[in-house]
Amino acid sequence: MASAIHEPRLNDLPEQTFTQAAVLVPIVLRSTGATLLLTQRTAHLRDHAGQISFPGGRCEPTDASPEATALRETQEEVGLAANQVEILGQLPYYHTVTGFRIAPIVGLVTPPLNLKLDDFEVADVFEAPLSFLLDSGNHQRHQRAYQGKMREYWAMPWQERYIWGATAGMLISLHDFLYLPSAKKP
Repeated sequence: MASAIHEPRLNDLPEQTFTQAAVLVPIVLRSTGATLLLTQRTAHLRDHAGQISFPGGRCEPTDASPEATALRETQEEVGLAANQVEILGQLPYYHTVTGFRIAPIVGLVTPPLNLKLDDFEVADVFEAPLSFLLDSGNHQRHQRAYQGKMREYWAMPWQERYIWGATAGMLISLHDFLYLPSAKKP
């Protein structure tokens, strides 16, 4: 498995200081082409309020694996049943400047989707074309001040949505795994 991916310029911290989390990178197989299911978090949440994200969250002691966390959190947040997801594998861990160590779990999702959103955590859910998100021509580098330092991050504006930060970074990891011959593969 490839090593962990970090947000640019993130100082390495001891592993135990990170909050363990997992997300599902849900690829929906549509007759018109594959899409990626994404959520928009509600504005009142403490972490990453209002941002576009993959369904997922913190690992619980009862979760047997990162895959179990991603499936549990996905069902809780958007109502997608685990039996609709075929796990393909895990991308490299992604470390954020906000202190999360995220296991991105890639899975194929079989329609129809009978989603039921958790109104506390999820403001909206939408699908974006996977071909758009994996097209390197749509990958942008941006900068923002965070805790007094300028940080660089990936962004992929799509329609009225602004996909950035950890979500965009994990999409870059997926792109690199699929398209770059030098990317480390398990």
